[in-house]
Amino acid sequence: MSEKNKTAAVEEMRFRLLIDAVVDYAIYMIDPNGIITSWNSGAKRFKGYEEAEILGEHFSRFYTADDRAAGRPQLALDTAIREGRFEGEGWRVRKDGTNFWCHVVIDPIIDPSGKLLGFAKITRDLTDRKMAEETLKQSEQQFRMLVQGVTDYAIYMLSPEGRVSNWNQGAQRIKGYLPEEIIGQHFSIFYTPEDRENGEPQRALAIATREGRFENKSWRVRKDGTRFLAHVVVDAIRGDTGTLLGFAKITRDVTEAHEAQLALEKTREALFQAQKMQAIGQLSGGIAHDFNNLLTVILGNLEIVQKRIGDDAKISRLLENATQGALRGVSLTQRMLAFARRQELKTEPVDIPRLVQGITGLLRSSLGPGIRIETRFPDDLESVLADTNQLELAILNLATNARDAMPNGGSVVISAQPEVVLKHGQSALAAGRYVCLSLIDTGEGMDAETMASARDPFFTTKGLGKGTGLGLSMVHGFVEQLGGRFILKSEKGHGTTAELWLPVAIEGAAVKPAYPCAESITVPRLSVLVVDDDSLVLTSTSLLLEDLGHRVVSATSGAEALKLFDQGEVIDLMITDMAMPHMSGAQLAQAVRLLKPDLPIILATGYAERLEGFAAQLPRLAKPFTQMNLVEIIAQSVK
Repeated sequence: MSEKNKTAAVEEMRFRLLIDAVVDYAIYMIDPNGIITSWNSGAKRFKGYEEAEILGEHFSRFYTADDRAAGRPQLALDTAIREGRFEGEGWRVRKDGTNFWCHVVIDPIIDPSGKLLGFAKITRDLTDRKMAEETLKQSEQQFRMLVQGVTDYAIYMLSPEGRVSNWNQGAQRIKGYLPEEIIGQHFSIFYTPEDRENGEPQRALAIATREGRFENKSWRVRKDGTRFLAHVVVDAIRGDTGTLLGFAKITRDVTEAHEAQLALEKTREALFQAQKMQAIGQLSGGIAHDFNNLLTVILGNLEIVQKRIGDDAKISRLLENATQGALRGVSLTQRMLAFARRQELKTEPVDIPRLVQGITGLLRSSLGPGIRIETRFPDDLESVLADTNQLELAILNLATNARDAMPNGGSVVISAQPEVVLKHGQSALAAGRYVCLSLIDTGEGMDAETMASARDPFFTTKGLGKGTGLGLSMVHGFVEQLGGRFILKSEKGHGTTAELWLPVAIEGAAVKPAYPCAESITVPRLSVLVVDDDSLVLTSTSLLLEDLGHRVVSATSGAEALKLFDQGEVIDLMITDMAMPHMSGAQLAQAVRLLKPDLPIILATGYAERLEGFAAQLPRLAKPFTQMNLVEIIAQSVK
């Protein structure tokens, strides 16, 4: 063998050793007909065939059945011949029947004369990469489906400049734009004009770029122009090198949650106000009750002293002043009881236009010449169920407040109109028919802070000694006790509107009969049992009755009173206080009624209490009372 041939043989051997040493690639030769003529270690490793098994076989056996049926093996060879090379990827089959994904290169081998000697085929197993790509693709697809399936959140991408690059179903539902309408548009289109003018869109992207995230809650605009409160998160998206690729933007419509929160806060505030008013009402009612007991004692003793001093004019004036002071205290306690909704009301049908007309003269003199009074009432206005005196007092209180708010003059419009509440829960009123009596002034009005406290007892803006602060609280309590509602509307510098919603009187309701004229009252001498746990009131009441000529037996509790009956005490009439410990006046009256069914019983009370059963039908003596009040109610009870 010549030296040249030896060298060629050595080089061929080295080449074969090199090819055989490659284990990551299948490198083998096939003849022009596709028959395998060589096989390296790499081919053996990932195709599974030994060299003896595969040499002489057609290379198409590595293809899937579908690819063979489609003629892909021959197509690959034809492409290599025609174009000088074939390259592609696809599924192939191992000896054990499993599939693997591979990258294939087929080069035709041509001799110097141009004759096709066969093909060199290089295959690389890319299954791991393919599976990773498939997994990533599936993950991305699932993510896209997830994002597209979300309808409660607007999830979309922005370019670095802020232009919308994709759009999910939630964004379409919340903002109203179709993908083709919004993709490519700048996201500032969702902002309100004032926010755009203030540079809010640019500020959001700047913060997200600088800090990686922007989050806030503000108003946005839908396609139809309506606004919604949005919770917005903008995240900056960066590549591996830190380059800003764009922004991920998530928006949620929180309008309903915001409105629900506002409604909850409003309800809490209303509950707080109701609890506050109830607590102050209980306190006011309790104080008024105790004051009434004291005033009963003072007025009763003053009345007896007045009858016994003779004709001393100086002492008479002193007693008269003391009486007037006590009566002013009575007016104060009545207002407190009105606020606490514990005053004794004498309800009857009231014609509002006629009532207002009746006090017009008093209103004009109270308001003065600088204030014009105007009345507006419909002709067919229904009567309301109210206490005439208390309603007159309420109107006078409101008119006086209007006067004080108009130091430079103005006008007061008194009007009324029918109203219907169809369903309880739509307002604080029960369903039914009402008349809304309103007083509208052109005064200074009230700010929010003053409005919040206007109905609280003892709150006043008139300065020390110029008002008790009970006027509006009295009106509030009086109207609420009737089953109506008192509403104040005011704004600083724009006057005040006071509305009294009063229930319409039931058809056929009659005015309660008044007591007979005091001068015509004659009462026989009686044996009267007086029951009161307050010793001062007990003594004062006893003195007033004895001064009228009655025999008085006293008891400081219900139990003590019942003992007197058990002892056979002769009693023609019982006057009992309502609020007593252990046994109330109503409970005592019930027990006495079982013992003495025909005995007249009078309940003395400092405020209106809710009574049930026969006690609700008993005559009531309102504290503080005078000797003439005693005469009148005794006459009513024993007739």
